[in-house]
Amino acid sequence: MKTAIELVADERLRQTEVLGWSSAFDDIQNNNNQIAIAASCYCLPVGQRDFRVREQWPWDYEWWKPTPDDRIREIVKAGALIVAEIERLQRLRDAPNL
Repeated sequence: MKTAIELVADERLRQTEVLGWSSAFDDIQNNNNQIAIAASCYCLPVGQRDFRVREQWPWDYEWWKPTPDDRIREIVKAGALIVAEIERLQRLRDAPNL
């Protein structure tokens, strides 16, 4: 069985290699906390989602892909999104001031 870290790493790899979400895209298009907000939506328990996700989901609703019958999968998606947000913030912090 894979560890939680391995599951999150695999999902982050899928997000970049299969879905094509690049760091450049994250840096340009997701600079208003969208990635962190999306992660928080996946963390919400099923019973608390109805109105909250519709109000908070930062992207086109077609990209909201919950798996309510697999809570681990949802938390893994959230974890990978958190990794993406940490990486984006690190790049922003480390970028030379122009």
